[in-house]
Order: sequence, then structure tokens, then C-alpha cells
Amino acid sequence: MLESLEKMLAKRVDNALLRFGLGKGYLDLGDNAKAAEHFQRCVAFDPKYSAAWKLLGKAQLALGDHAAARQAWEQGLEAACAHGDKQAEKEMTVFLKKLERQAP
Repeated sequence: MLESLEKMLAKRVDNALLRFGLGKGYLDLGDNAKAAEHFQRCVAFDPKYSAAWKLLGKAQLALGDHAAARQAWEQGLEAACAHGDKQAEKEMTVFLKKLERQAP
């Protein structure tokens, strides 16, 4: 699946959905840096894409960047609330609370 998405990107097809697919694929493979890069491009295309914000935060956290994870989830929370995406809103609220508890 990733290979075909990368081929589309190479053909200059670039949009939020493609970037989300690439980000998710790389996140599933454990390549958090590539995942974060694609999720960042995804939310640049569509700042209201709450699922992308949620996974961007996960990728950032896996990279050890707690501040970037917090920022992604806070922005994702705004997007989810604006869209009425209750599930994403709940999940990111939980992620932020866990992050608070981990903070030194």
C-alpha cells in the first residue's frame, strides 16, 4: 500500500488524504519521523483534519517530542470541537491528560 501511495506522490498527486495514508502507513511501520512529516503536510492541506492531528501527536510523542505532541493534540482538539468530532475530541483529551501526568 505504501509503495502505491509513494508512486502517487512521485506523480505530483498531493493532498490531505494521500498524506494521511502515508503518515498512517509509516506510523504503523514505526517510522515516526516520516509519519510526522506526512501528517504535518496533511494538516497543512486541511487544518480541520482532526484524525491527522491525533496521529501527528502520537508520532511526535514516539519521537520523544512532548511539546510537539501537546501542540498537535491541542490543535486537533480545536479542530475536533469545531467539527463536532466527539470521538477524536475524547481521545485527544485523554492523550493530553496522560501527557500532563508524565510531565516532570
